[in-house]
Amino acid sequence: MALLCYNKGCGQNFDPDKNKEDSCLFHPGVPIFHDALKGWSCCRKRTTDFSEFLSIKGCTRGRHSNVKPQEPLRPEVSSDKGEIKNADSQEIIYQGPKSAETLQRERPSSDEPMTKLPQKVSPSLAQALEKLDIGKRETEKKGTQIFSMSYQDPQTDMEVCIHHPGAPVFHEGYKYWSCCCIKTTDFNAFLDQKGCTTGKHRWIPKQDKKKVACRYDWHQTGNSVVVSIYAKNANPELCSIEANRTVVSCQIQFENSKIFKRDFNLWGVIDVKHSSVSMVPSKLEINLRKADQVAWGKLEDPNYKPEPEPVDDNFIESNEPQQPDWDIDDDDISDEEWAYDTPENKKEEEVAGNQEENKEEEVVHFYVLCPFLLMDICCFLLLYRLMAFYHR
Repeated sequence: MALLCYNKGCGQNFDPDKNKEDSCLFHPGVPIFHDALKGWSCCRKRTTDFSEFLSIKGCTRGRHSNVKPQEPLRPEVSSDKGEIKNADSQEIIYQGPKSAETLQRERPSSDEPMTKLPQKVSPSLAQALEKLDIGKRETEKKGTQIFSMSYQDPQTDMEVCIHHPGAPVFHEGYKYWSCCCIKTTDFNAFLDQKGCTTGKHRWIPKQDKKKVACRYDWHQTGNSVVVSIYAKNANPELCSIEANRTVVSCQIQFENSKIFKRDFNLWGVIDVKHSSVSMVPSKLEINLRKADQVAWGKLEDPNYKPEPEPVDDNFIESNEPQQPDWDIDDDDISDEEWAYDTPENKKEEEVAGNQEENKEEEVVHFYVLCPFLLMDICCFLLLYRLMAFYHR
């Protein structure tokens, strides 16, 4: 009875009665697969084709064997949950990052109430602002004159200032103020007119504040986003950084007269309670703590369309009451233009309009009758030629 040989590399049928010491040609080693090469550990021949690997002839002779080789032992797997619970190690559950659709669905509203972020002012910025304040005070020198009053000492600020809140008007030789309209032709008398409003003295000319655009950039770490706004010597008392979970609103006044305003509609969600503002002389940093430790693709939400940034837009802030300049005349408007709505001018306009319509009708009649007149002239000339021909 023929039996199957289980030696590696042989696989032939043999007769037990004819099984000799050199009847089987096999591989005593184990198969090796490394770097796409296949071979046996007992010989050096290697190949990349699996079929050629199976057809490699054995390198050792011996007797055929019908005993199956033992399979390598596998590690025991226990599914007893009671043993896991009794073990000292704790169970760790890992939750992957949320998808973009989930983040967009769970995104809070941008209309949530805003919270002012706490500020951290560096000592170098405080020192720089103090130097600027000292330089500003030096401009308030003793003897600075405003009309008939001059600055002498701090006690001068306690006095009442009588001034004109309006603007000077010069029209047709008259000089007066728009707030009280006391007209005069003498310039010195105009300067000597007493004010019509009381208030406090202002020794320094009011400066116009400019709304400008600032350069900014951002970077992020695993749990925070940092926005850097390059506003030099920003005043902490006049700066306001407010935020909710999706929007950051900035209003920064720097270099005394420049103002930067901008709203950032953030790409992700932040934790307002753990966010803050750090101020140094060269810039202002807004440290935003992420609500979820997710990498931000951009600083702002791509679905939001921001407004164009302002470029050197001048505006003036004034607390003084403004009165309408009803008594100011305009040199560019003549008396005839002022009397445009009178009945006489309206009647003249109607007569002029009727004359224009009559002229248009006459032109139309001329172009309609012109062909007939030409035909009559041609007929008259033809008859004249015929009569002249017959008289010959």
